[in-house]
Amino acid sequence: MEATDTKNGVKDLTVGNPYKVILAFALPVFLSQLFQQLYNAADTLIVGQFLGTESLGAVSSSGNLIFLLVSFFNGTAMGAGVVISRYFGAKNEQKVKDAIHTNIAFGLVSGVFLTVVGVIFTPYFLQWMNTDARLMPQAVEYFRYYFIGVTATVMYNICRSIMNALGDSKRPLYYLIFSSVLNIALDLLFVGLFGWGVWSAAVATVISQAASVVLCFVYLLKKGHIYTVEVKKIRFHKDLLKEILRFGLPAGVQNSVIGFANVIVQSQINTFEMYATTAYGVYSKIEGFAFLPITSFTMALTTFISQNLGAQKHERVKKGARFGILMGVATAEAIAIILYFTAPYLIMAFDTNPQVVELGTLQIRTVSLFYFLLAYSHSIAAVCRGAGHSLVPMIIMLSVWCLLRILYITIIMHFIHQIIYIYWAYPITWGISSIIYFFYYMFSNWIHGFDEKKDSLS
Repeated sequence: MEATDTKNGVKDLTVGNPYKVILAFALPVFLSQLFQQLYNAADTLIVGQFLGTESLGAVSSSGNLIFLLVSFFNGTAMGAGVVISRYFGAKNEQKVKDAIHTNIAFGLVSGVFLTVVGVIFTPYFLQWMNTDARLMPQAVEYFRYYFIGVTATVMYNICRSIMNALGDSKRPLYYLIFSSVLNIALDLLFVGLFGWGVWSAAVATVISQAASVVLCFVYLLKKGHIYTVEVKKIRFHKDLLKEILRFGLPAGVQNSVIGFANVIVQSQINTFEMYATTAYGVYSKIEGFAFLPITSFTMALTTFISQNLGAQKHERVKKGARFGILMGVATAEAIAIILYFTAPYLIMAFDTNPQVVELGTLQIRTVSLFYFLLAYSHSIAAVCRGAGHSLVPMIIMLSVWCLLRILYITIIMHFIHQIIYIYWAYPITWGISSIIYFFYYMFSNWIHGFDEKKDSLS
């Protein structure tokens, strides 16, 4: 098998300077994530400017719920990427092909399941979250239209995980640039020019995401390459499905745990009524942009570590892990300082309502300077996933970012019903998880997570 095929984007991360390899992989991932956030923020920004605070609140109120439902399957796709990366690093071409086809089959089934759940149960989910009655009709409308086309969202993330696992972080970027520009154009057309409601912003997102999936499959269906997808071979390969679920389910559960905790936080935020809901939604969009460089390094770390452990290059893995963690933490804090001083202006880009600006600024200035803790936790979690220890971040996130965070908020809101104490739930739990991750990274044998499976790589 030809491990490196730069013409077609496939790249072996087990050779070359590890620092340069990680940076070269992370940069296109960063740009790809940037356009993904533009993609997500376009609905919020354009709806807020053209349809007003109430419509913006309706879109914002569904953000965490969408993340909760979709993130499980996206996390599982990340686990599939670990499997593909490992076999790619071990030069096992047949296993790579089987894993790719199994991953696509999983994505198709997941998309159909999410469509059914999202469309049918939308009102019940939003009521459970204490969504303001004024926002409910438009929130239901947006949510249902989004989930009618959610298969496209799932399949894009599946395709991206396949390409990233093979060292190709550039091609997903190209496709996402196209779909992001298309999404913004359609938002401006549907909402700005035609004056349609929030449902049209969801339709614009679905159309744009579908376009990126079509581009992905045009590439993946090309003949004669390790990544080539053959429609008749798209099915569940039992042995590969077990591996994907072994490494992917914990990542999926971890994502869902974070999503569930955020939904609980959102439900508490919603008790402060519409302006708090809108401000929290706007902050979430800003944080999404702010954290892109860190996400880029964590994705690069997972792929780098998986490929190199597949190739049994342990010292190279250690060097890459240290570098990725350092870059993630340093970048996060640099961004945090910028956010702290520009907070009001960032909020006003979405909504100029004084109450929204005040609450959004308060949240940014409460949590942003602690981003280094969030970055450290995510970086070690990425190392764990890449090394085959995906259960570790799942357990930590479940116990700290979900159970402890929910317990803290429930108790504190019972005695002191002030929104700033909800904001403090984030840095507190980031700090606790970072301490646990530090001891695990320093004193466990995380680097030999795949060693007991050596024989299966051949």
